Amino acid sequence: MNNAAFPVTWEQSRITALRAGASGLNTNLVEESGYRYNPVMYFTEEFSAPERAILSRFFTNTDKPVFALVNLPEVVKGALFARYSRTPKSLRRLFLDEFYNEPETGVATIAEAMGGDDAALQLERAEKLYERVFSGYGDDSVAQLGGAHLACEQASNLLTKVLERGRIAAYLEQSTRYIYYDQKLGDNFRYLVPPEVKGSALEAEYVAEMDRLFETYSAVVQVCKTHFEKKFPRQQGDSLGVWRSSIRAKACDAARGLLPASTTSNLGIFATGQSYEMMLLRMRAHPLAEAREYADMMLAELRHVIPSFVKRVDMPDRGGVWSEYFANIRSEMEDITGRMQEEPADVPEVQLTQWDADAESKLAAAALYEFSDLPDSQLERLAAAMPAAERDRVLKAYIGNRSNRRHHPGRAFERSFYRFDILSDFGSFRDLQRHRMLTIDWQRLSPAFGYNVPEAVEDNGLSDTWHESMSRMTALHGKLEEAFGSDAAQYAVPFAFKLRYYMQMNAREAFHLLELRTAQQGHADYRRICQEMHRLIREQAGHRVIADGMSYVDHNEYGLERLEAERRSEQRRKDSGLSEAADE
Repeated sequence: MNNAAFPVTWEQSRITALRAGASGLNTNLVEESGYRYNPVMYFTEEFSAPERAILSRFFTNTDKPVFALVNLPEVVKGALFARYSRTPKSLRRLFLDEFYNEPETGVATIAEAMGGDDAALQLERAEKLYERVFSGYGDDSVAQLGGAHLACEQASNLLTKVLERGRIAAYLEQSTRYIYYDQKLGDNFRYLVPPEVKGSALEAEYVAEMDRLFETYSAVVQVCKTHFEKKFPRQQGDSLGVWRSSIRAKACDAARGLLPASTTSNLGIFATGQSYEMMLLRMRAHPLAEAREYADMMLAELRHVIPSFVKRVDMPDRGGVWSEYFANIRSEMEDITGRMQEEPADVPEVQLTQWDADAESKLAAAALYEFSDLPDSQLERLAAAMPAAERDRVLKAYIGNRSNRRHHPGRAFERSFYRFDILSDFGSFRDLQRHRMLTIDWQRLSPAFGYNVPEAVEDNGLSDTWHESMSRMTALHGKLEEAFGSDAAQYAVPFAFKLRYYMQMNAREAFHLLELRTAQQGHADYRRICQEMHRLIREQAGHRVIADGMSYVDHNEYGLERLEAERRSEQRRKDSGLSEAADE
């Protein structure tokens, strides 16, 4: 199949005006030095004329990495995104191969019934209605009631964290444990050449080092796969698909530390118009050129489906001023922290830095509130005066007899919180960052704090290979940092390197996070982090009743972490009359 790359077309004059004109946005370091970066070249998948005819009815374009989904039932959109995370295919190819001709989806019938101009006409009418409502009431909350499904493909792993930063949205990202990342897009490995580097004197070296790193990943993941096949032979009763999927996940988990932050990923997003607006405003003020350019592609596609909701994004006196506000804050804070001289202290991987000493008393008062007619202050006094055994009884009654991990205590447990400072590998951060019902923020990715070496790498005599790769990428990071600054240099940092971030959550969210992320099928690295969080809540904070109430936190260690989950998935497929999942 012939494939090509297309240069993204930008409204360059508008962008330049936004960054350097009335809004006064900070320019990129490379622009300040006189270097004009080149836009990202994205891989373009070829489709036949009949395929394009089908796709054009359900996607806003057939040749760009960002596109919106239209004219599809909501359940089909959700199913598409769910499958999206576990396949190397693009969403449009996945749609053609696995969804279009499936009678259960009814998509082919929808296509036959669609008129040529119906969608455009409906959008025009909806726009006029929205303008009347908004003009009459002027309520921003109207934009919370309309949303869009957007596919964001070939985004670097730095960009995916920018896209997923917003709380009020749904995200589903391609996983590193279900596909082998040595599968190429056309002739190239799955990494981004950032706009700052494209066309510069460092581009050839960057590409050579990235190719070498992905070749190393390819070799290491295959060695790990063979290693785990021997260590965990297929058990009687397990299908070949279940065993292969479990082995693949184990091998990918071991090798993923070699993947750089430039590794591209596919991401499905469902969000309201208001959430998209805020996302785009932040992206247009972002120091990475990739984020700014991607924001323009997203805005163009969203204007095909929810144009009124994103109308203000690029208006100089509205979105322009807002983005300038974000950029100015970043500039001021960078200047302040740049003058700080202290070196980072040597601290544990996970620190509990703040908690409420009276949490269990306050939670007991909050638990009683819903069932009482007493004011909050009075309940707090009564709970504080309770004997410990009585207070424990209140909390245990409120937690209840949990027969399922998804049975969480009520909102009373939002009264108290925990703040953790964490220094873990970037790979683990990627998984933990997705939790949005908490506060999380992170520092720049760099080689400064060292990296992890997986046990399987050491067991197979690959430590020298691993160390050499980390050393080469550290050197490349240094060159990129000198030429383009610390933000662009992040693309060269592999997942194995450590990143510092904090997570602050209430006790109710701690139930969800710690029980989910210590489950057997989770990656060993983030399981360890969440197990330590749980231990600190019980032992350092002394909140024994709260910690013990998290009865589904799993402190055990496992060999093939995904095996039981794959067995359950296969049984669900059999119960639903579906065939065994393909081994990608």
